[in-house]
Amino acid sequence: MTISTKMRGFAEKSSWIRKMFEEGAKMKAKYGAENVFDFSLGNPDVPPPPEYNRVIQEIVKDETPMVHAYMPNGGYPWVREALAGKMSQEQGIDVFHGDMLMTCGAAGALNVVMKALLNPGEEVILLAPYFVEYNFYVDNHGGVSKVVQTDAEFNLDMAAIEAAITENTKVVITNSPNNPTGQIYSQESLNKLGALLDKKGAELKTTIYLIADEPYRKIIFDDNVVGSVFQATKNSIVLSSYSKDLSLPGERIGYLAVHPDIADKAALLDAMTLANRILGFVNAPALMQRVVAELQDASVDNSIYVKRRETFCKLLSDAGYDFIPPKGAFYVFPKAPIADDVKFCAILQEEKILAVPGQGFGAPGYFRLAFCVGDDVIAGSAAAFQRAMDKAKAL
Repeated sequence: MTISTKMRGFAEKSSWIRKMFEEGAKMKAKYGAENVFDFSLGNPDVPPPPEYNRVIQEIVKDETPMVHAYMPNGGYPWVREALAGKMSQEQGIDVFHGDMLMTCGAAGALNVVMKALLNPGEEVILLAPYFVEYNFYVDNHGGVSKVVQTDAEFNLDMAAIEAAITENTKVVITNSPNNPTGQIYSQESLNKLGALLDKKGAELKTTIYLIADEPYRKIIFDDNVVGSVFQATKNSIVLSSYSKDLSLPGERIGYLAVHPDIADKAALLDAMTLANRILGFVNAPALMQRVVAELQDASVDNSIYVKRRETFCKLLSDAGYDFIPPKGAFYVFPKAPIADDVKFCAILQEEKILAVPGQGFGAPGYFRLAFCVGDDVIAGSAAAFQRAMDKAKAL
């Protein structure tokens, strides 16, 4: 056998999102891209804000000696200082640039945190539905994933979380606005969660960390507000990226920040900085660090997502689908009209619609649709969604 047994198993269970994306490429080649309705991948098509093009063109002209040299593994201090100012506003707590690290996207940040925190066998609670790669990131660093379901509206279920906590619990990961549901956890619920983790940590004589994965923080709808985990507990870490709010997923630029009063802060920051290096990232991309430092108040045109959300939700509702309208991000997570979500996604595929089964997110019985696609794709899919629903009802 050429590859490891573990990686062979991972490959068999690997991301449903990528599987559907690859299937979409085949279908587009066969039927023509205009005849395939691909809602599989959260790959933002909205262009970066105009400021991005101006800033990057200015920065690439810099010919200062050593401008491309090695830097501190945590990133340029002046870049982190710019981000700390914005984070202080978002979290409602003063964040110092020394409390932050620049990372290779939010995925890099989460791997850095897991590497720094986890001992073999320690548990990480994942709140389902959750981003599909979390399981792999936890396993990368010897941890054990423990899945806890949210409630019927995808809000935090405190009783279920408390029941899942053991002496081995090290981390709880939140993702708000959530991928795949678009749910936003209220400040009240985050405060309750922080208090619960602090209480259980004291009882078990350990520290349980609350990690917030927030790449969709700026993509919100109506009057919804994204809460602050820093206000919920001092044992918290925020990580994010510019993949969604600046539409730069391929640039792999992100960051993490620890609460100013987090337990063993100096040791934790040292461990994460070392992890950034020895995991092979070394440092976040230098050019992109300099770019995002100038774009702290910039964001994509959110009105585009607002319009698409309205159009898509009406289309799905008219076809009879049951779902909770998303409060943020760019996903809808309807219930499958039959029990088997994988089978229903196959029915959708017969109608040239690509969706991701909910079981990939730890939530069987649902399916995810990403509406970061052209308006014509959404509008053109209406009849196909209706035919798929009719087929499901006929079973």
